[in-house]
Order: sequence, then C-alpha cells, then structure tokens
Amino acid sequence: MDIILLGPKPLICDVRQSGSSPAGYMSRLADNIEAVQLGTAAELLQHASDTLDDQDAGPEDLRRLAKGLTRALRDVLRVAASRGHLLAVSDPQRP
Repeated sequence: MDIILLGPKPLICDVRQSGSSPAGYMSRLADNIEAVQLGTAAELLQHASDTLDDQDAGPEDLRRLAKGLTRALRDVLRVAASRGHLLAVSDPQRP
C-alpha cells in the first residue's frame, strides 16, 4: 500500500500487481522511490544546517531552503503514513 498526496485528502493505493507477492516489481519500485526520498531529506537536512550556520545566507537562500524542507517533510510524512498503514494491515492487533 502507498499513500498518495495529490490534494488535501490522501489517497491509499495498493502498488502490488494482481497476483504478485508483496515483493513484486511495483512494491520494489515504491520502496526504491521511498529510499530516494528519505535520502534526499537527509541530504537537505545537512544543507539546512550549513545554510543556517552561514551568516551570509540571505532571505532568498532561506526561502529556497524552506521550500526544499517543506517538500522533503511532505515526502517523509508520506513514507511514514504508508509504512504505518502497511503495519496496520499486516498486524490488525497493532494500535
């Protein structure tokens, strides 16, 4: 399952192909995309620390940084929601 945020309301979709195992092509593709998104967020976090430490960083630098951090946070939340949904589906006893 994956969560897609296209608007104010998230959509949940099953990325597994019909008759495929959870480790099918689409599931692996989604996992790879999520790994890239998390890696990008980690790199951006380091860039944010560097930018905030830079006394010469101007308003436009901070604006670009805020936009990048917003995109990264949205992606990380999407991954977390997707993984949380997968845990709930695989273990219905889990709160």
